[in-house]
Amino acid sequence: MNTAIWWIRRDLRLSDNPTLHTALTQGNVLPLFIFDPVLFQAASARRLSFIVNGLRILDKNLQKRGGRLILRTGPPEQVLHVLFKKSHAKTIYAEEDFTPYARRRDGKIARLLPLELIQGQVIHHPLAVRKENGKPYTVFTPFSKTWKALLPDNFDPLPAPERIPFPEISLQSDPFPPAKELLCFPPGELEALQRLETFTATPGSPAIFSYASGRNMLDQQGTSQLSPFFHTGMLSIRQAVSAAKKSASGAAGQEQREGADTWINELIWREFYISILFHYPRVLRGNFRKKYDNLAWNNNPSDLEAWKQGKTGYPIVDAAMRQLRETGWMHNRARMITSSFLVKDLLIDWRHGEAWFMQQLLDADLAANNGGWQWTAGTGTDAAPYFRIFNPILQSKKFDPQGNYIRRWVPELAHLQSKTIHEPWTAESQKDYYPPPIVDHKQARERTLQAFKTAGST
Repeated sequence: MNTAIWWIRRDLRLSDNPTLHTALTQGNVLPLFIFDPVLFQAASARRLSFIVNGLRILDKNLQKRGGRLILRTGPPEQVLHVLFKKSHAKTIYAEEDFTPYARRRDGKIARLLPLELIQGQVIHHPLAVRKENGKPYTVFTPFSKTWKALLPDNFDPLPAPERIPFPEISLQSDPFPPAKELLCFPPGELEALQRLETFTATPGSPAIFSYASGRNMLDQQGTSQLSPFFHTGMLSIRQAVSAAKKSASGAAGQEQREGADTWINELIWREFYISILFHYPRVLRGNFRKKYDNLAWNNNPSDLEAWKQGKTGYPIVDAAMRQLRETGWMHNRARMITSSFLVKDLLIDWRHGEAWFMQQLLDADLAANNGGWQWTAGTGTDAAPYFRIFNPILQSKKFDPQGNYIRRWVPELAHLQSKTIHEPWTAESQKDYYPPPIVDHKQARERTLQAFKTAGST
């Protein structure tokens, strides 16, 4: 039997894995994960633990099917060269990745070894969703319409293989790196599928049916919290879209269908930002809208640190930033509030926030993180207009009306009543326990509007 190397990157799953299924057509499969120093040196201990524990689960699932996982650390081209010769493999299969680094790395390896890239990270390849003239979309709505038009009426995710035969060679794996248990996000394919099932198919009224309205509420469990599983490939985008379409087909009424459709749109946003990064890799270095390259940022170091630590004096901002530090995840509405505050209230370059989120988030996706930050900053493709500036107090009252989210993450404010918790400086009893606002929102708003107007006119 021939042997193929399944080079695992961001597809830590056995079900609906086109790369694994393709490798199995060759006969024996050598599942390989490489800890690439370029990618993992900057990874937080939390994100590394999530990946390592996910790999442990993957290895157990492989062993149940006759296979096992091989771990290595080092430059991928060197590791692959050694194992390719030792295993007498015919081909190396890997799921295609679209970041600039991944494309450079894979291009270099493909010139040296028979590397074949298989589509699995997205529903539609970035080259497939384009305008009639062949140019890429830079606005979400027409992108999403074309994306939906290309979607098959029916598609079923691939099942997990029953057998994954390992080549008959003497080969030892490197040990698993140390990892901590993450209580908020237990890793693994089964956990991801169970969360997807809960979100899309809970008997009665799954959360996806109320997603259109519930997704913005910080004091409710209105989102799927699946982003870390998407990022690592413990769950496939095909599995998610398939489940959402089934939910939509069983919806009772327009509101429930809208909930399912809205969640599918969020999945399309993910592919939109992958497409933007694929076609315009320069967005990782700077503004998509170059007219803001000369924007006069304030970039006050103490303000940036207060934002990171969740000590800005604005409870909704501080609650979100503390949630991020403790769990490695943040609600999408909270991401918009905190990023708007950094860029529009503190006038700090969005790249500082982007870098902090990449360091802290379990779902630190390069394309989505960059796209989200540039959207809020008003500097990106299809971005919010620069004059859209979130009022953190109004956002807090609207999306955490009783203050329950704030009480959870900012416990020093837990005793305050709902009418004062959004503006604790109005409560006399709190002045010694919680910092005052580091900036006046109204004044900051005017400063930011002037800075963007000046930059946009030069």
